[in-house]
Amino acid sequence: MKGNETTRVTRRSALATLAAAPALLAVHGCGRTARGGAVELAYWEKWTKFEGQAAQDMVDAFNEEYEGRIHVTKVTTTQIERKLLIAIAGGNPPDVSGMYAFNVAPYADRNAVHCLDDRLKAEGITRADYIPVYWDLCEHRDAMWALPTAPATVALHWNKRLFREAGLDPERPPRTLAELDAFAEKLTKRDPTTGEYAQMGFLPQEPGWWPWAWGFWFGGKLWNGSDTITADEPANVRAFEWIASYSTKYGVDAIKRFASGFGNFSSPQNAFLAGKVAMEMQGVWMHNFINMYASGMQWGAAPFPCAQPGKDSVSIADADVIVIPRGSRHPDEAWEFVKFSNSQKGMEILCNGQRKFSPLAKVSDRFWEQHEHPYIKLFSDLAKGPSVATAPQTGALNRYQEELRVAFDRVRNLNATPQEALGAVRERVQQALDRELRRLRRRGLIS
Repeated sequence: MKGNETTRVTRRSALATLAAAPALLAVHGCGRTARGGAVELAYWEKWTKFEGQAAQDMVDAFNEEYEGRIHVTKVTTTQIERKLLIAIAGGNPPDVSGMYAFNVAPYADRNAVHCLDDRLKAEGITRADYIPVYWDLCEHRDAMWALPTAPATVALHWNKRLFREAGLDPERPPRTLAELDAFAEKLTKRDPTTGEYAQMGFLPQEPGWWPWAWGFWFGGKLWNGSDTITADEPANVRAFEWIASYSTKYGVDAIKRFASGFGNFSSPQNAFLAGKVAMEMQGVWMHNFINMYASGMQWGAAPFPCAQPGKDSVSIADADVIVIPRGSRHPDEAWEFVKFSNSQKGMEILCNGQRKFSPLAKVSDRFWEQHEHPYIKLFSDLAKGPSVATAPQTGALNRYQEELRVAFDRVRNLNATPQEALGAVRERVQQALDRELRRLRRRGLIS
């Protein structure tokens, strides 16, 4: 999930680069040669560094188990959702590929990946074998087009040292949104010489990856699940009013000057890692970056506080997924690899290596015992909770998230009221969704 906000591309931009397909395919090598009589599979995946190594470890375990029958070669592929679409359109895709959950709906609607329903039924694999939200992310229009690999949820992260210095209990995170706001005030410091902010307790725009999701913590929804956009429903408006309250309280220009000193996310100058922001919403992966860039940091993770009375443990779920592209030369053998990746053995190799939890319903005791993440069960429990939410599964998602990001910036800069900004989002995205639905009706995919 990390970085998905900056990697999304539209179908138009992908198809506009079809002319480059031969060169891209040559670089990524879709050729398949026999290896001791085994069927050779090309597996495209986007992970690098230790995440890529975890995927390679899973591949190595598969190759050992299927020696002499199937051999998988993992090809690290940047901008995978764009290049995979090009390869499929060009008739020369890999046999099996990783993707992101947000790709499932548009790829399925374009018949770009194999439906897995018959294979799942033959193997007796059902929704009961998974944490339900991750099965649901792979389902579109009552059919399964992918299976999950590396899952994620988000939670509040806080700096215990800064809590202690502010006179707060470092072991007690805020439990309500009102408490978070009060803690944020206590954790905010100004430079005594310049009067500028030197530290802030919390900023809704840091890191800024989920401006579309804040309504979930207020009981909001983004659509009715089929044909109606609900961006400006009252709960979402309340969420954006809360966002605006930080700008009103701390000052738009003062916040901008403070944030101008933030470094890149993947660096010691990251605002949270550097101790400039004491609390933020982050994903299960943040543990890895703390270890890399702030190894001595004292930190905690807990459910992000909710504005709804009597409701807690709201989180966003997302996942990487694995698919069999349309045009795969060896779909049956590719399915064997997909199955292995979703077996307890394969999944635990991958998710332990990436320091994430498993999306499967059954997890070994050894997986938990060996896991390096001190709060890994929290993130897994958030995925199982009744308040877990996901991005809308629609081909209009990219447009929706772009419009909500614009609205978020307008509101936090106090250039528009929440009602005005979200009303404009609803109108624009409803038009985009209506166009998408008309296209699907013409193709006979919906009635």
